[in-house]
Amino acid sequence: MSAMKPEGRPCRRRYSIDRKLLADHSSKMLTFGMVSGPWGFDPLILLLTAMIAEAVIGEARLVFRIIPHPVAIIGGLADILERKLNRDNRSQVDRAFRGAFVLTLVVVLCLAVGLGVVWISQSYPYGWVLEQVLLITLLAQRSLYSHVRRVAIALETGGVADGRTAVAHIVGRDPQRLDGHGVARATIESCAENFSDGVVAPIFWYVLFGFPGILIYKAVNTLDSMIGHRSDRYRAFGFTAARLDDVLNVIPARIAGLLLVLAALFTPATKPGRALKTMLRDGAKHRSPNAGWPEAAAAGALGVALGGPRFYAEGAVAEAWMGEGSAALQPSAIRRMLYLYAVACLLTVLLVTLLVVLRLMPLN
Repeated sequence: MSAMKPEGRPCRRRYSIDRKLLADHSSKMLTFGMVSGPWGFDPLILLLTAMIAEAVIGEARLVFRIIPHPVAIIGGLADILERKLNRDNRSQVDRAFRGAFVLTLVVVLCLAVGLGVVWISQSYPYGWVLEQVLLITLLAQRSLYSHVRRVAIALETGGVADGRTAVAHIVGRDPQRLDGHGVARATIESCAENFSDGVVAPIFWYVLFGFPGILIYKAVNTLDSMIGHRSDRYRAFGFTAARLDDVLNVIPARIAGLLLVLAALFTPATKPGRALKTMLRDGAKHRSPNAGWPEAAAAGALGVALGGPRFYAEGAVAEAWMGEGSAALQPSAIRRMLYLYAVACLLTVLLVTLLVVLRLMPLN
């Protein structure tokens, strides 16, 4: 009898300790617990400082004149594989399987590279600098602002011709079919959509899964922009990439829409209530399952009409209208969108700051 373990409180205490250890172990599955090496910074702190640095320095073009940009490397690999495997003499089913193979290969490679970067970041003194620099390159707050601002300046100073040239860098539609109002609408739509794709979504997947998460997302998004078209050449080959990109953007697109709604609270001459109403009513009208949410929120906030018929390389698209205002937009509407976008980016920074505070707050 004396060798038996006592019943009651000691057992409950041991169970409590085991449960705490299990919770600590489970937390390491997410970014919130990925500080495991002797030299690593908390990933959320790296993210916050990277967001601030990217907002200040932008694309760091001088660096990438010497070394290739990570997205350029991914795009170059995808381009080589596409030219090798996407042959016109193949059946649509065969081309679809080949496109899925390309997507899988690129994702696996990015996963391996991402895990390698995390290992270096956590295992070596100043290894975190590598993750920090790469993280800055994968965010697009400042670069998107700069591209959108260039269109506004081009319209104001050079008219429709210069506006078409500037907007061609940020939209996929045929710029030569756009008048001045069309250039302004396309610019605002691109700003809203890319706020989701280039800012919110990368941050979302980094918060969940660290550097592997953001790198895989950028790879899928790059493949979608390259081969996820509805033309005869890419319809089958890019099908898997396009659908996976849709899945990865389901939550970020709606978060982006809500951030634009909140940004309207602090932006002159915008209405957050109308932004929310328009987003909920018109967000699903877009042919993309995700792009319509931030675009409709922007349309409602600014009191303008976005969307409508448009022309792509594969032909005309009878897109639905979003919003109830005028579609005859001037460059001043782009300026208002830039203000709204900047506030939304600031709110995103504040949201990540809140996550950092919660992460560092001691648990009782």
